[in-house]
Parts: sequence; structure tokens; C-alpha cells
Amino acid sequence: MTRCATENTKALDAFIAANSEIDAMLERLAALSADHFETHPDEINWSHVGTLNHYSAKLREITDMAFNEGEHAE
Repeated sequence: MTRCATENTKALDAFIAANSEIDAMLERLAALSADHFETHPDEINWSHVGTLNHYSAKLREITDMAFNEGEHAE
């Protein structure tokens, strides 16, 4: 195998590992969301709202980068 092919194989392996890590994080977030972030409707307060808004802002930053939207629009 040539050096270029070896580097490509290493890059592909690293890419697949990173992709799998993202998939696992998304699955965990989806499960937590389905469970209403482990809160009961009678217990919701503004702290919970702030936390979810913080999560949303971080996810928006990621999706804006991934889809070239928001401040990352081309």
C-alpha cells in the first residue's frame, strides 16, 4: 500500500470513529429529549427553560456550521 493510500485509510478510520461518536451523542440527546430531559411538568421552572435554551444555542451553532446557515452562511 502506498503512503497516500495509508494516510487515506487512517483518515477514513478517524472519520468513521468521529461519525460514530456523533451518532452516539445524538442518540443519547434524542432519548433524553423523549424523556423531557428527565423533568416532570409540575417541576418545570425558569432554570429548566434556561438550560434548554443553552442547549438549543449550542446545537444551533453546530447546525449553522454544518448547513452553512446563520453566521456561517456563505
